[in-house]
Amino acid sequence: MTEFHPGYLLNAFAYAAVGLLLFLAAFAIFDRVAPFRLWREIVDEKNVALAILVGLVGVGMAIIIAAAFH
Repeated sequence: MTEFHPGYLLNAFAYAAVGLLLFLAAFAIFDRVAPFRLWREIVDEKNVALAILVGLVGVGMAIIIAAAFH
């Protein structure tokens, strides 16, 4: 474990990129399924409860994606 291999860094970037793409795809699906536009409701209407919910859904999706890669 004392040797550094550039492949380890490349693998980390590849997994991070795939994880981000999956996260964005899941968030886009969540936005389409919601009966309202999330961004308009959070920014224009200043719906703090929805912002917290969306943040927690994002954290949940990130945990699930990270567990799938682990």
